[in-house]
Amino acid sequence: MDATMRPLYIPPQMGLYAEKHRLFDMMQEMLKGLLIHKPEQPVDFLINQLKLDSYDVPKICILGPPASGKTTIAMWLCKQLGVPRISPENLLTSSWSALTDKVQEYQRRQQKIPDELWAELIEERLQIEDCLHGGWVMEGLPESRELARAMLSSGIIPKHVVVLYAPDVVLIERNLGKRVDVVTGEVYHTTFDWPADEDTRLLLEAPGDISETETSRRLMEYHHNYPGILQSFGKHMKLINADQPCADVFSQVLTHVQVLPPTLAPFSPRILLCGPPGSGKSLQAALLAQKYGIINVCCGRMLKEAVAVETKLGELIKPYFDSGWPVADNIVVKLLSERLNRLDCHLRGWVLHGFPRDEDQAKLMKRADIHPNRVFFLNLTAETILERLTYRMLDPVTGERYHTLFKPAASKEASDRLLMHPRDTEEAVKLNVEAYSRLSSSLESFFKDGIFINGDQDPQTVFEYIESYIISPLPNPQKSF
Repeated sequence: MDATMRPLYIPPQMGLYAEKHRLFDMMQEMLKGLLIHKPEQPVDFLINQLKLDSYDVPKICILGPPASGKTTIAMWLCKQLGVPRISPENLLTSSWSALTDKVQEYQRRQQKIPDELWAELIEERLQIEDCLHGGWVMEGLPESRELARAMLSSGIIPKHVVVLYAPDVVLIERNLGKRVDVVTGEVYHTTFDWPADEDTRLLLEAPGDISETETSRRLMEYHHNYPGILQSFGKHMKLINADQPCADVFSQVLTHVQVLPPTLAPFSPRILLCGPPGSGKSLQAALLAQKYGIINVCCGRMLKEAVAVETKLGELIKPYFDSGWPVADNIVVKLLSERLNRLDCHLRGWVLHGFPRDEDQAKLMKRADIHPNRVFFLNLTAETILERLTYRMLDPVTGERYHTLFKPAASKEASDRLLMHPRDTEEAVKLNVEAYSRLSSSLESFFKDGIFINGDQDPQTVFEYIESYIISPLPNPQKSF
């Protein structure tokens, strides 16, 4: 960082490092912990937080009405992710807690356990090493808005809250057929999920609270408490229909919890537009720059400007222009690196088009620390490209561009003076398209996260597709915990 410049110049490499290692999220979590726990020794507290290295571990709540499949989904998730399952039942029957005596006292009196005591019990369980380092799946908690608020006040903040739902008629039918393995705790059903193993069937028992009256009462209680829970966890909640095969429900839940939550870290778009000649890269770049204020970096125009202003790199580029040979890749990458490392590109983001054209150029970009976070491939057929380019014309007087089919000149006088650029002849276009087709497959393989868009559409439609991927807070990649 150069302290002699005002405003301070922050090298782009710092931003790339922070983005790659999610430093902003880490600092946010640490600050959140300080504000919640208010430790007497903040530095020691932060050091301990860093030693835990638990920012990416799963912290999942599975909620839903009775018989929605919470237990089954939670148990399957725990097996898949290798994390402990926390439920009201195993919290109340545990012997590790210093609060066990208090809990048992309420149970003996047949009184409701206070939400504050539940929150303390949960907090104490989450401080055990398996939860601290590995994460957790919490089933059926919180059951009310008051408990949700108590959990949040204690710093128990899940990353994903999955809410299962189904019609009450379906839930009552499910509950009546529920059977539980007294050894493993696995849940089965007399109609939908009856075990094939005879020994397992002998261990099944009907829970004591599955009567229609009791189920209806619990459903009413759930519907009464749900709006309050929604107020507490609304931004984190994912609703999933439980009235479908259990394997399908689990697949949707697993997909959801493996995607990291959207980050609040500052984001500068670094967009790369690839595609054959005539695919509309220049137009889309101009539209993006106009709407979002990002820097439009056209590789060809950048080379011409360097020659025009006679920079040192421009002097190296000029002989290539005079001879008609392509500019050496290392010179292009050096010029590109200088432009993209300016402060405006770092703060506002950039959209690049015209480079790279092949895998070798893409590798040079990577070695120069040029890392786009959105790569779009605009695809067109060769026939469409020929139609777009071979009918393009230029008015040498006004500089206006026309197209014989889509945008003809307004007057005969203007039409008569239109000229075609040599690169738009049919022979030249075919050569360029053939060259792109030969090199594009390796380029697409290099950018594995590339987004493919049909470029043979209205330009505004193409822009809307590109825009939808830019404004969404991706790419937080899927994480296998």
